[in-house]
Amino acid sequence: MRKPRKRVGAFEGEYDFSRASRGAIAPLAKGKTRITIRLDEDILAWFREQVHRGGGGNYQTLINAALREHVENRRGKTLEQTLRRVLREELGRAPRRTR
Repeated sequence: MRKPRKRVGAFEGEYDFSRASRGAIAPLAKGKTRITIRLDEDILAWFREQVHRGGGGNYQTLINAALREHVENRRGKTLEQTLRRVLREELGRAPRRTR
């Protein structure tokens, strides 16, 4: 196992951090939970572009709104109901076969 190298920083010798303390951490809003999530790059780019086109804001808020809308539209529906709806939609788009 290799020993970790000592990192030489640009500020070494210029500043004394021995009495430094960590700054305050911004508290989370009530009802919010910090998570780590991996999103596809194209999906994240789309949300960021939507925020940019809208004149600014927070893409995370937009993602949260999209997830909330999805959940609310699915609330109370069973998997069977969702599958039946999707099959009806897809079969309606399929070209008709002639025998």
